[in-house]
Amino acid sequence: MQTMDFLNPKAISADLQSTDKKGIIKELLDLLIKSGDIESKGKNAILDIIMERESLGSTGIGLGIGIPHGKSDHVKKLVASFGISKNGIDFDSLDAEPAHIFFLLLAPQDTAGPHLKALARISRLLKEKFVRESLKKAAEAKDILSIIKEEDQKK
Repeated sequence: MQTMDFLNPKAISADLQSTDKKGIIKELLDLLIKSGDIESKGKNAILDIIMERESLGSTGIGLGIGIPHGKSDHVKKLVASFGISKNGIDFDSLDAEPAHIFFLLLAPQDTAGPHLKALARISRLLKEKFVRESLKKAAEAKDILSIIKEEDQKK
């Protein structure tokens, strides 16, 4: 599985503006709505699911990365959005450092395998410091897309 199998190029932002966890997640959801991957009528239900998941344990995995995720009947296929917060935000990360890099991953309620494979793929993509730094420095969504596509070719 490649990152581009579930990341819509239209659901990428190089400049997330929110200053808190819920705001970042809302922005990432809005990217998926604008890209046509989810319908706006499901936004609040999906947001509740993601925030409930966050209450069980933060998806701020450290190294400046947050990977909020969840499953919902409002989602028809595995989808993701991606964003960068230039200033970083408190995402309750394991290392207590601000998070700058965000993947929001959503899957249909009745799936398990693809959801877990996608989480593993995202983790592999972001484990390299050079990749994380390159993504944080990206000025536009097209730059982020190029970096992710290039890394997909390597792994």
